[in-house]
Amino acid sequence: SVINFPQGENISNAELLELSVDILCPAGLETVITEKNAPRIKARIVAELANGPTTPEADAILYHNGVFSIPDFLCNAGGVTVSYFEWVQGLHRYFWDEDEVHQRLGNVMTKAFRAVLAESLQRKVNMRLAAYIVAVTRVAEAVKLRGWV
Repeated sequence: SVINFPQGENISNAELLELSVDILCPAGLETVITEKNAPRIKARIVAELANGPTTPEADAILYHNGVFSIPDFLCNAGGVTVSYFEWVQGLHRYFWDEDEVHQRLGNVMTKAFRAVLAESLQRKVNMRLAAYIVAVTRVAEAVKLRGWV
């Protein structure tokens, strides 16, 4: 732990969220960024590593204030993606070494981020809404291709 580090200063979790930083990565608890503290978030980027760290009201405030937020289900999807890779390897009796897993993960995450960013810029919406649009569009296309509708 860094608590009581001689050259450090102890601050509360609430104070941590409001520090003047380039990137804020809430990584522990849900709903730590709310409509009450969102106006005081000074980070230029919020990368949601926790599940649901930002309330919908706070998300709107951050977007209005020009904070670039990467939603949790995009930002922290690496673990689920690697679990999928493990399933594929088991199913097909593949063995990917660590470098190949990292390379594949990088490709998947980069492609997903770029698709969401493009949607966000094109529609002038926040990254969360853009991610939902991309996801629902992909599901709708898959359903149509399968002939389910």
